[in-house]
Amino acid sequence: MFPTSCDTFVALPPSTEGQQRIVFGKNSDRPCDEVQEVVYYPAKDYEDPEEKLECTYIEIEQVAHTYAVVLSRPAWLWGAEMGANEHQVCVGNEAVWGKESADGEEALLGMDLVRLALERADTAERAVDVITELLEKYGQGGNCMEDECGFTYHNSFLISDRTEAWVLETAGKYWAAERVEAGCRNISNQYSITTKIDKEHPALRTYAQEQHWWDGKAQFSFAEVYSYSSTARIEAAGGRYCEGRKLLQKSEGHITAEKMMDILRDKESGINMEGMFMTTGSMVSVVPKDPDLPGVHFFTATPDPDRSVFKPFIFVLDIKQLKHTCSPCFGEEDPVKKKPRFQSKPNRKHPLFLKHEVVAAIIDSTRERGLKIVQNMRDLEKKKLEEMEKYLTEGIVDSTLLVHLFTDTVEEEIDIYSKA
Repeated sequence: MFPTSCDTFVALPPSTEGQQRIVFGKNSDRPCDEVQEVVYYPAKDYEDPEEKLECTYIEIEQVAHTYAVVLSRPAWLWGAEMGANEHQVCVGNEAVWGKESADGEEALLGMDLVRLALERADTAERAVDVITELLEKYGQGGNCMEDECGFTYHNSFLISDRTEAWVLETAGKYWAAERVEAGCRNISNQYSITTKIDKEHPALRTYAQEQHWWDGKAQFSFAEVYSYSSTARIEAAGGRYCEGRKLLQKSEGHITAEKMMDILRDKESGINMEGMFMTTGSMVSVVPKDPDLPGVHFFTATPDPDRSVFKPFIFVLDIKQLKHTCSPCFGEEDPVKKKPRFQSKPNRKHPLFLKHEVVAAIIDSTRERGLKIVQNMRDLEKKKLEEMEKYLTEGIVDSTLLVHLFTDTVEEEIDIYSKA
């Protein structure tokens, strides 16, 4: 298996259409047999200053307060591939490789850092600080697949809020960050920050000199200095990075949630990935700059966005766990928690995944019937997009109507499958 996976996008005014909004999107490309769940965790206070937090592999110190989050994550781990919080901060990560070797020793996964940033940061810039502080203290490393194969990587992150976006790229504990205040930006499985560096690890350049990657005289480009010069993996990632940028530029000035969904569904570019590594979950968020208006976060919770429904979620009070997209929990008996790890692989399929799996097979095998199912799925999605436009422009009058928004939409999706 030769993983080349994930693409994350953001569009800020003037690239977005009409009103002052930021549109964020990500395809999570993971092993084709991996289940991705969509889960919600409410805000929480922790009174004990000695409180500890168990992440995927290691335990760290808990903070006094965590924000409410909605996450799309591989069902076997603690962290997340992508998600949003109650302050409309959105985060997605990418696997990256470079001259600094990726550590197999268990530490924080990049996916743990995604969730930690969302739970602890109320702005995109603060999320950069949260991730880099945790990197310095705990490091990053450990197996990134539910398997004994030892798949490891460094991480890059695309982070947005109501006003701006940040790209954060890491190599071990070293990192560089770039602020994005307008236009479009995307990341893939390669370093993309060049000479525009707005924040960096204090020893980023001296370490590069010590490793003889940079002579200290030439203009410092993070991507040039820390990347491999050329490998098949980097070339493949570079191709998808360029194709993603072209798709954003094609809709420049007119990017909406629907346009972002179209980008994530694009198979010709490789953005919607197929094969042993495939798109197992997708996310699109629309966040108005106006703080009085809600952000709307759409998730598929199923593989292949081209035959999935993007379902809306809005942060309001009293939301309960999203039962149809929540995978079974195995507690301390989970093979991920037992050492040696990954000696077996339990069935982590959530209710929606099971229904979708059956319908996906029908779509693949029966053309006419399959086209009708997909059309019904698109009709549901279009209806929800139209309904969400009212909240994005007028705000929320009665929040009780939105408590079960995501779950109710999943039930409508399941109803389509039941009639298939």
